[in-house]
Amino acid sequence: MADVVDSMLDLMRRLPPTRTEENVSALIRLAPDYADDLLGSVDQPLQVKTDRATGRDYLACDYNRDGDSYRSPWSNEYDPPLEDGTVPTSKLRKLEIAANEAFDTYREMYYEGGISSVYLWDLEDGGFAGVVLLKKSMTPATPYEPSGSWDSIHVFETAERGRQAHYKLTSTIMLQLVTRGGTDESVAVEKSETKGDSKNPEGWKRDGEMSLSGSMTRQIEEDGPIHDSSSHITNIGKMIEDLENKMRNTLQEVYFGKTRDIVYDLRSVDNLEKARRQRDLQKELAGFIKR
Repeated sequence: MADVVDSMLDLMRRLPPTRTEENVSALIRLAPDYADDLLGSVDQPLQVKTDRATGRDYLACDYNRDGDSYRSPWSNEYDPPLEDGTVPTSKLRKLEIAANEAFDTYREMYYEGGISSVYLWDLEDGGFAGVVLLKKSMTPATPYEPSGSWDSIHVFETAERGRQAHYKLTSTIMLQLVTRGGTDESVAVEKSETKGDSKNPEGWKRDGEMSLSGSMTRQIEEDGPIHDSSSHITNIGKMIEDLENKMRNTLQEVYFGKTRDIVYDLRSVDNLEKARRQRDLQKELAGFIKR
């Protein structure tokens, strides 16, 4: 069993991250007996669903899934309906409702849109665990405008120790960006060419299209004071806020900065011959000054 799951995970690491959902579905069709192990080990872009009872959108992932149904954090009901679905205890459900309200405010402050969902469940050792989900997508108004999506998955475990609580947080960010060049005319020409060319199926990259995608995972552990149940929301919120900001800065400075450096090394913006003459002139002037 372990060998099969390890092989599937090893294959997923080598496949394009932009097609994670398609690749997972294909592997499940090949090895349906290992579907739960694969779904629990691979982070996929969060799905958006609508609560039929409240009409509010929520995020679906493996943490609020029971069979083929997903539990809504707003109504605490499963869709499709599930009679014996797992739900949190009444005490934990109250904390879950408060956490959803708090992170809905956090989402509006940092994302100015998007969707957030929080799910909690009890642990066998007496503590509890949960996941905070955040997603924002950028949908292009025209075929040549950029598009992208940001998915944050923050999984935490809590263990109370008197008036202190120990928290273990694992955060994963999945980012996908697609930039497209061209004009309305070029897109129109491209569409006409695509319709007449069976070798260029929909989903392939267009001319002038660049895709950047990937994921990052970080883990931290901290202790925090607890005065009542709401203290858990404050402590976990601070940890998620700090870690998400650090990961966001790492994405901007390290990954995108490195990509920019590579592009500049491959193709200069300025005329290289002109830059070479300027360097030679600077050396010549420096030589005169030394004399």
